[in-house]
Amino acid sequence: MSPMKKQDLIRNFCIIAHIDHGKSTLADRFIQKAHIVSEREFHDQMLDNMEIERERGITIKSQAITIPYKAKDEKIYNLNLVDTPGHVDFYYEVSRALSACEGAVLLIDATQGVEAQTLSNMYMALENDLEIIPVINKIDLPGADIDRVKKQIDDDLGLDPETALLVSAKYGTGVEELMESIVERVPPPDGSENTAPKALIFDSHYDSYRGVVVHVRVFEGIIRAGDNIKLWSTDSVYKVEETGIFRIGLEKTKSLGAGEVGYLIAGIKVLKDARVGDTVTNADKPCNKPLPGFREVKPVVFSSIYPIDSNDYELLQMAMEKLQLNDASLVYEKDSSAALGFGFRCGFLGLLHLEIIQERLEKEYNLGVLFTSPSVKYRVTLRNGEVLYVDNPQNYPDPAKIEKTEEPYIRASIITPEKYLGNIINLCLEKRGIQKTMTYLDSKRVELIYEMPLSEVIYDFYDKLKSVSRGYASFDYEIIDYRSTDVVKLDILLNGKPVDALSQLVYRENAYSIARSVCKKLKEEIPRHQFKIPIQGAIGGQIIARETISALRKDVTAKCYGGDITRKRKLLEKQKEGKKRMKMIGDVQLPQSAFLSVLKRT
Repeated sequence: MSPMKKQDLIRNFCIIAHIDHGKSTLADRFIQKAHIVSEREFHDQMLDNMEIERERGITIKSQAITIPYKAKDEKIYNLNLVDTPGHVDFYYEVSRALSACEGAVLLIDATQGVEAQTLSNMYMALENDLEIIPVINKIDLPGADIDRVKKQIDDDLGLDPETALLVSAKYGTGVEELMESIVERVPPPDGSENTAPKALIFDSHYDSYRGVVVHVRVFEGIIRAGDNIKLWSTDSVYKVEETGIFRIGLEKTKSLGAGEVGYLIAGIKVLKDARVGDTVTNADKPCNKPLPGFREVKPVVFSSIYPIDSNDYELLQMAMEKLQLNDASLVYEKDSSAALGFGFRCGFLGLLHLEIIQERLEKEYNLGVLFTSPSVKYRVTLRNGEVLYVDNPQNYPDPAKIEKTEEPYIRASIITPEKYLGNIINLCLEKRGIQKTMTYLDSKRVELIYEMPLSEVIYDFYDKLKSVSRGYASFDYEIIDYRSTDVVKLDILLNGKPVDALSQLVYRENAYSIARSVCKKLKEEIPRHQFKIPIQGAIGGQIIARETISALRKDVTAKCYGGDITRKRKLLEKQKEGKKRMKMIGDVQLPQSAFLSVLKRT
């Protein structure tokens, strides 16, 4: 019998599930069972640090924690839990977290069953060759249908339903058995401590006193305080100041060895330098090659942010800098608009990411901000062969110079009860979707695979999907490629002058309905002036929609009692001349609510 190694007492695992299937609640029960915090200090969603995470009940920033557990064999194991975000926008962060583990707890809601992200997360776990432990959660609920979910585990996931554990994360039922099962079924990590260090960065966060705290999983070798380390993608070298493991806070240790999950602090000042998926090695004795799978995280949705009060620009700039310290995937640059003043053009991982940034600016920094219509990045090939990537309507080239325009397409996976199938197919067709497959998962549920433009999804697709399916359909997507499209720049003119902040890049066939909708909304929101205001939607020089706000008029003929009609006519003509002169020099006051009403289409 070979001697026991340090790694034999380590288990690295993560919890994966669809949104709202109970990941954070289960993590809470693990923490309570291990008595890492006292009952007095404990609160729900221990690993969700942000107020928005608690409010929305979603995980935005993945967390890690080392849980000591005394198993039935009387040995104390270190269970390293990497909690992952469940939303599709944070797909890359999930994939890196999975590659730091050997096992995955696949959590399935006993009332909802297998959903779109349950499937996609399981495939991701299989790609990373993880041991999967299926767990049926929420068995305490009256609507729990355990037999149906077991059948789905067998039919949809291809896993053995008899190995599924029954758990109520809310009440702690079955959690002890699950922890024992993790020890038994998840393999211990491999790796030798006698080779050159090789560690994966799966996350990082910013500490205002220490700089960047890098979250790592060590695969080979040992990293100690005082070592010089090299970050593979940037070739930058730093000196390690401290290593440690995660409890609820950070717990300092002498070193991190092969198989361990923990943190290192090395005086890194900018979060962007510690890139998720990068490899850390020793600068003096580096490893031969980096760990696979690293890629640059690229934003897919773009929007401009402006402060509602232009005097708050500097406060907004400071807030953006602080947000980027905590969120390396947020990309921004300075921007300006004739209508809204100075602001920032930002890139986001998806629409949820955009909403989170907006909420954080409003709640954490108390700033009133305005976002312009979200846009995707179009690939434009000019007649001279030059290729441009355009995400801002202001930068869209002259149509006469364009050879072709392409837009990003996604592969969308939708799982729905059969009775909502017709509504969902109509919605997908409305959004220019191309049906690829339709598979009956069981007698009541259908999986639809559609290919559709990302620009159609970033607006109101998710809300409409929930509406037509009464919340029962689940949705997941991945970006696949660029495809040719017919895009036009839609300008909105007020009193003949274009308002740059309201310009949009839209599919030509949708331009007319969007222009009419925007003009109608603006007519409702803009107050009447002393002169008539035309609101127009235009493509180039062609007006495709128009609404008119009539002028406020004083009854100038009120003082004329009887008498010759020419007196009245003269007064009306004089008023008409005045209105014409006012229209030429008058500025239309555009209230903030007008911008907001137009953006509600998004």
